[in-house]
Amino acid sequence: MDKKLLSILCCPVTHKGLSLARADLLKSVNGAINAGKVMNRDGVVLEGSLKEALVTDDGKIMYPVDDGIPVLLEGEGVALSQIETR
Repeated sequence: MDKKLLSILCCPVTHKGLSLARADLLKSVNGAINAGKVMNRDGVVLEGSLKEALVTDDGKIMYPVDDGIPVLLEGEGVALSQIETR
């Protein structure tokens, strides 16, 4: 993802800055998704693994990046408190 774009993006809910999710966090999230334990803010259980995601600076919310495009919709956010191993 373009660093300049990333520097101007923010969470649509908290307005906190965003950064690319680390590989270890994505692995934990994808494990929970595969186990059927992760819902987005709209209450939809996630089914597909994430290849890329953005995380708020406070580490509480994750937003998927779909084919290089950040999906910064409130309902698409994933509360990371759902993930047991972080």
